[in-house]
Amino acid sequence: MIDNASSIITRSLLTFFISFGIVLCFGNKFIKYLSTKQSGGQPIREDGPQSHIDNKQGTPTMGGILIILSVLFSSLLFCNLSNISLILSLIVLIGFSIIGFIDDYKKVSKHDYHGISAKLKMLLQIIISIVCCLVLCQYTGCNNIVYLPFFKDLFIDLGYLFIPWAVFVIIGSSNAVNITDGLDGLVIVPVIITSICLLIISYTRPEQQELCILLSALVGSGLGFLWFNAHPAKIFMGDVGAISIGALLGFISVILKQEFTYAIIGGVFVMETMSDIIQVLCYKRTHKRIFLMAPLHHHFEKKGLSETTIVIRFWIVSFLLAIIGLTQYFICH
Repeated sequence: MIDNASSIITRSLLTFFISFGIVLCFGNKFIKYLSTKQSGGQPIREDGPQSHIDNKQGTPTMGGILIILSVLFSSLLFCNLSNISLILSLIVLIGFSIIGFIDDYKKVSKHDYHGISAKLKMLLQIIISIVCCLVLCQYTGCNNIVYLPFFKDLFIDLGYLFIPWAVFVIIGSSNAVNITDGLDGLVIVPVIITSICLLIISYTRPEQQELCILLSALVGSGLGFLWFNAHPAKIFMGDVGAISIGALLGFISVILKQEFTYAIIGGVFVMETMSDIIQVLCYKRTHKRIFLMAPLHHHFEKKGLSETTIVIRFWIVSFLLAIIGLTQYFICH
């Protein structure tokens, strides 16, 4: 008889290979289909780097649809659907992907990079996040504690502030991943690395081991997507993939009570977001820019580094941060 640990490992591996295989097998056909439906591809910001306007114009977007579908299909095959945390994670993934789809569709159909209004997008994200967090607390016994990194058994009891905190983590993660998605292959590798780390953490938590299957599916589909998204990219992820994957990772970190560990592991997302925030705030106060262009990867483009160099160096940073994040987790637990 197979014990639970062996079952989790077996199902995780099966989910990984199936999700990877789906993206790899259907990737080219999906790209051709999107190309016929998107005459101009993803709209490129006119105020962005000139190289993007010259080289990326016409590349189809919304590749995240294939990632999400492969994750859902492979997960539903092998996951225990009686697990509330897992179901809520899938709801977050689907809910945010619908928001991203609407945003991408408006951009592509109107040939305008603005998409739906920021206020509407934020409102929808808040509603989904609040509902899922409330259900999580109600039916899983999730407490209001937030553990601090690098200190064993040091935590803060947020009380009624836990729900706003959790919503902040989910939406912050969603938009951070979306901001990072600016160069070929830049965001998907940190997503894969972060997913592997959260998978390892969830495996050490018997009550949350079902999340391993979902995260394995994300790793597999992400690796398959990288096959087509590596420079020069044949397809972009789009908001449908970036904001939903970011929200999923943020929500899982809330479930595991490892929000700060996630911030370390996903430090590339944090750095990209903070560079954008710092740039805006500084310019509003002083009319001067800290970076040549924000977010951070554009700054390095302006300094003359090649796209491939920037992307690979960000991957290296992501890998190092993952080691730091996992090391502090196991030391403290």
